[in-house]
Amino acid sequence: MAIVVGHLGTPEGTEALVAAMTEARRREAELVVVAAKGDPGGAELDTLRTRLADAGVEHRIVTGSGDLADDLVRHAAESTPGLIVIGLRRRSPVGKLILGSGAQRILLEAPCPVLAVKP
Repeated sequence: MAIVVGHLGTPEGTEALVAAMTEARRREAELVVVAAKGDPGGAELDTLRTRLADAGVEHRIVTGSGDLADDLVRHAAESTPGLIVIGLRRRSPVGKLILGSGAQRILLEAPCPVLAVKP
């Protein structure tokens, strides 16, 4: 079973990563971290690898294609899906009527449960 999460340097992305790490440890599952295309590599990914290793989380970091919603759903489908974790940002009253298109696509197309967290 795998827990799939995107790597984003936003408060929502950080909260999703923390929740995904917690779920991976709790379920004794592999954590698949999808790094967004164009995501800075090098030091930032090294820091991420160290953080995951220090947390004792079995993990794999993969590079996305540029469409994070598609990448998360695809990687969940390619592994034995357990859970996709996404971060949601606060929205205006009008924005609350319409969920973000990426989040909506993930919720509708996911082959497994989706955990949505917010900072």
